[in-house]
Amino acid sequence: MGFKTIILCDIYIRTNKMKINTIYIGDNLQIMKDFPSESIDLIYLDPPFFTQRDFIEFDDRFKNIDYYISWMKNRLIEMYRILKLTGSIYLHVDWRTVHYLKIEMDKIFGYNNFQNEIIWHYGLGGGGGKKTYSKKHDNILYYSKSKNNIFNIQRGEITPQMKAKYCHTDEKGKYMISKNKKYYLKGGKLLDDVWDISSISPTSYERTGYPTQKPEKLLERIIKTSSNPNSIILDPFVGSGTTCVIAEKLGRKWIGIDINPKSQELINKRISILNKNTFKK
Repeated sequence: MGFKTIILCDIYIRTNKMKINTIYIGDNLQIMKDFPSESIDLIYLDPPFFTQRDFIEFDDRFKNIDYYISWMKNRLIEMYRILKLTGSIYLHVDWRTVHYLKIEMDKIFGYNNFQNEIIWHYGLGGGGGKKTYSKKHDNILYYSKSKNNIFNIQRGEITPQMKAKYCHTDEKGKYMISKNKKYYLKGGKLLDDVWDISSISPTSYERTGYPTQKPEKLLERIIKTSSNPNSIILDPFVGSGTTCVIAEKLGRKWIGIDINPKSQELINKRISILNKNTFKK
């Protein structure tokens, strides 16, 4: 898949068009208003966390928590509009705002469309203080737009214990026998809502230098679960572009939005490397 970049000026011109495999540069609220209703299959967003820090790549300083929630609410409403009825949204935040945003998500997407609060236990970094536990997880709020959302069951790795238990093999695969009945090994255990996925180490090939970059395994799990080949995936705070890279790798269509033009340069480089390595294979 090839991809394009659209650089937007301060004055945004409505065209009622949405370009696929494109990085949009500008205010995601204004850009999403140009997208047709019910046009996106999956939204993953990793917005500012209300850290009150300036990361250079983006400014995470807000007037106060009320302003931040209002700022996020306006964008979540637009995301609800453009999400398909079979679509899902994964809102990635942390302890600072998860409880505030859960209330807003219940109002916008519907209390009954809440599916999971996923705990991403990343392990590295996040030291604690003298009177607190170490903070080593983020929160991902997973909602659907209806009960007909795409959900492809994912399983963990097959453990040595499972291999020992399913010790017989025939033309259908490995199986165990219980009460004279065969039970075939379908894979590892079904995934639960606590995900132990390491954050990116300083020496990892994935590392781009972007301060809030998320690991490829995290996005791979979300995209495999809540989209199908050719689904359209949107990341409205695309940053280092991991969502786009994994969507490309898995044969999905994608759209990224970011306020920082450097995101386009970074994503261009990452996808070019991906396509070059794919071509070599």
